[in-house]
Amino acid sequence: MEPLAWTALAIFAVAIVAVVTNVVDGTVAALGGVVAMVWFGVMSEVEAFGLVDWNVMAILVSIWIIAGYFGKTGVPSWLSVQALRLSGGRPGVLVVILAALAGVVSMFVDNVVVILMIAPVALPLARAMKLHATPVILMIGFAANFMGSAMLLGDLPPQMLHSVAGAEFRDFLWQHGRPSSFPILLVTFAITLAAMYAYGFRSRARHAVDVGELGIQTRIPNAPFAAVVVGWFCATVVAMAFRERLGVQLGFIALTGAASLVLLLELLRPRLAPPSFEEILGELDWRAILFYIALFALVGGLEKTHVIGLLSDALRPAFAQDYALGATLLYWLTVPIVGIVEHDAYILTFLYLIRDLQADGIEAWPLWWMLLWSGTLGSNLTVAGAPALFAALNICEKEEQRKVSLREFLSWSVPFTLVSAAVCYAIGMLVWVLPSVR
Repeated sequence: MEPLAWTALAIFAVAIVAVVTNVVDGTVAALGGVVAMVWFGVMSEVEAFGLVDWNVMAILVSIWIIAGYFGKTGVPSWLSVQALRLSGGRPGVLVVILAALAGVVSMFVDNVVVILMIAPVALPLARAMKLHATPVILMIGFAANFMGSAMLLGDLPPQMLHSVAGAEFRDFLWQHGRPSSFPILLVTFAITLAAMYAYGFRSRARHAVDVGELGIQTRIPNAPFAAVVVGWFCATVVAMAFRERLGVQLGFIALTGAASLVLLLELLRPRLAPPSFEEILGELDWRAILFYIALFALVGGLEKTHVIGLLSDALRPAFAQDYALGATLLYWLTVPIVGIVEHDAYILTFLYLIRDLQADGIEAWPLWWMLLWSGTLGSNLTVAGAPALFAALNICEKEEQRKVSLREFLSWSVPFTLVSAAVCYAIGMLVWVLPSVR
């Protein structure tokens, strides 16, 4: 490699190690890496700005704004109460339903936001069912992180797949005559929840619970406001599903949905009494936004100096000689790596790498899907892989007023990760990889 490529690789490695070890704040480390690349001549400040996919950033911020209003509607609390009633007083069934609810919502809302919406109303339910908070909240965290890649809107990795590979909304449902991310992850999710129910919740005794004594909202307090927000959210998702017909970028559609919702709520403020726009903006995770911006620039620096191209050259023989073995190695090496390395950076780097492999006639889509799934599922192994689990762990420790040991965390994360990764691997190989073997 040329000296500039080594410089880019060294800066990238130092920044990612700093993010993983939490020596300094992850966002500061990532931004510092971008600044270092500029000053060392890897790229100019204008190039760094241009390497960021602002379309993806517009999707993130816009959906977070709409989700912020959604969290204020009382719908998450109402859904949790319905989960309690549906469980029939069976604690294990309640945990599975809450996890399923978190998974479904996270297909359209960022997983950290989902945890912050559902966990607070799940805690009084757990107390009433005589359940420890840790397994309940961790299951919600695992589920939210899991299903974020089932559709295009729920998490950054599927949006990066849209950026690098051009995956559209419908591609997550059905692509090239085959089921893709949504159906495959949905089946995997159902099997994983069943396995976790048998592992840790099946023997829990039934409890009779008076919903009125839980201290949470059993009704949606402001139905007109909730109806407007949910309706606008659904309309935005539908519009994004028809992006190609509309002929504009997904980020612009999401931005239009968010901006028009804010305008409508402000115009109807006397009737709907929504939270202020300033309050919603104040709840956005600006640290995460800045981290994602820096991440695109960091990986773009590797792309610009041809580091990723050299890596793809090194890996090309493995995929050319035995495609199934190459896909298997990609999948099962990714699972443990993203358990200790922030998975967004890893996935974005390898998305570019697979794109370079495609230029030599190696079929990319099975590899892109296997990377997306293994990178998402493996990140449930530790809090280092997924920021969503850090948020869940903080809620657990605050509720139980103690530190959750690594051993206790792993007692739940390891079986969840192994079951989900194994099931998804089997389905992915049968549906995507083996039919592509020549």
